[in-house]
Amino acid sequence: MTLYRSLIKAVKTPMDDILKIGHLRLTGNSQIRKPNQQESTAAHTSSFKEVLDRNVLKFSNHAETRMAQRGITFKPETISKIVSAIDQAAAKGAKDSLVVYRDIAMIVNVPSRTVITAMDGNSLQGNVFTQIDSAVIVS
Repeated sequence: MTLYRSLIKAVKTPMDDILKIGHLRLTGNSQIRKPNQQESTAAHTSSFKEVLDRNVLKFSNHAETRMAQRGITFKPETISKIVSAIDQAAAKGAKDSLVVYRDIAMIVNVPSRTVITAMDGNSLQGNVFTQIDSAVIVS
């Protein structure tokens, strides 16, 4: 494969500096490697733990126990939405927030980004949420 590259020329104008970059041109038998399906899937699939690590969302032992008892699970996309809701609450100065996603309610300590407890639709009825200073509804 032969590669021709034009030179980079810096041209000074009275108004500002402009950098002109020439074009790259490939000639000959160019071979571009395409990732195989396995590599592509592995690159785009993130595990639940990776999403949590990246977004810095923690679950208390109590929340993990309640989620297991109630069969509450989250996909990575859902975690991202919840983290976004926590970001919104933090921007407003919230400390302890009720975050509602579909039929799941979570009490979240915003500064530590920790889910304190989680409830599903069956557990929500008849409950009164106290000691919260904000609520965020996630769509």
